[in-house]
Amino acid sequence: MNGTPPFKGDHVGSFLRPERLKQAREDISEGKISADDLRKVEDEEITKLVEKQKESGLKAVTDGEFRRAYWHFDFLEGLEGIEGYETEGIQFKGVKTKAHSIRVIGKVDFDNHPMLTHYRFLHNLAGENHVAKLTIPSPNMLFFRGDIDQTVYPEEAALVKDVINAYKKAIQAFYDAGCRYLQLDDTSWSLFFAEQGEELIRSRGLEPAQLRQTFADTINEAISERPEDMKITMHICRGNFRSTYVGSGGYEAASKTIFDGLNLDGLFLEYDDERSGGFEPLQYVQRKDLNIVLGLITSKFGALEDKEEIKARIKEASSYVPLEQLCLSPQCGFASTEEGNILTEEEQWAKIRHVVNIAEEVWG
Repeated sequence: MNGTPPFKGDHVGSFLRPERLKQAREDISEGKISADDLRKVEDEEITKLVEKQKESGLKAVTDGEFRRAYWHFDFLEGLEGIEGYETEGIQFKGVKTKAHSIRVIGKVDFDNHPMLTHYRFLHNLAGENHVAKLTIPSPNMLFFRGDIDQTVYPEEAALVKDVINAYKKAIQAFYDAGCRYLQLDDTSWSLFFAEQGEELIRSRGLEPAQLRQTFADTINEAISERPEDMKITMHICRGNFRSTYVGSGGYEAASKTIFDGLNLDGLFLEYDDERSGGFEPLQYVQRKDLNIVLGLITSKFGALEDKEEIKARIKEASSYVPLEQLCLSPQCGFASTEEGNILTEEEQWAKIRHVVNIAEEVWG
């Protein structure tokens, strides 16, 4: 398999939290243990997780997002000028998340972020033969998930500028800590995949085409100063909570922007069921150095997909993008929030091994 990220057999990043870790997080919320006690449990469980990833054949290893409650809020709350607060949860299909959100209360910046320490711990565990992969939310997530204090940012352009600069600082800081594989996670693109999403955009006084370009410009500018030997990918998600989802629809409406307008090294795409549409939008992939990671293996349920059917779908996608530019992964993480999807840890690892085995058979 290839030697640089994204890898032919890869993964999105989050893993099911072990019961010991869940108990420790509950204990600290009840004041039964200290922050140091929790950190010790996290360190030990992350160490075991990294070894499991290596044993499963993965080249990229993450900390499973074990120190987070959410895939996005924890990172964003660590930025200067942003705080978390309790509010309404997000409605998924038949289930609702915990009541939590973020708001901008001051000038946004990046300084002494706690995830720098988290990354250094992971980097040391990865060793020389594996790559430590860091996952953080896309800068776009702040604009649709955060409440903005208009007295701090009366003009959105000033907020966009500060967020971009904060991400530039973050990318450099993580690079200095050793990071060479960074993934931006982004659910905002799913707004363009179905009519109800575009209606929501218009209800906020915006035009979908203009917002698509704003999203692309924000990402491109945020990563514009990344070092040459740092690979940055993006995972485009339609929602992932307790094996449910929020959005549906294919990539058509945003395909030109996503596949020919983003200066990323790779795109992790959900393709595990009919909600994601067909491969036709991949025709807009024009760059020979853009890797497309096909999320053909679902992380939502434990049953393993038929290997030959997955190979057939990879072959179908290769009629739009050369096989050497394609990779394989689960369509999303196994635990975008600490609650996790509805499958067992054994089923989770079977999924990962399935990805690696198929990738080895397809790409060698």
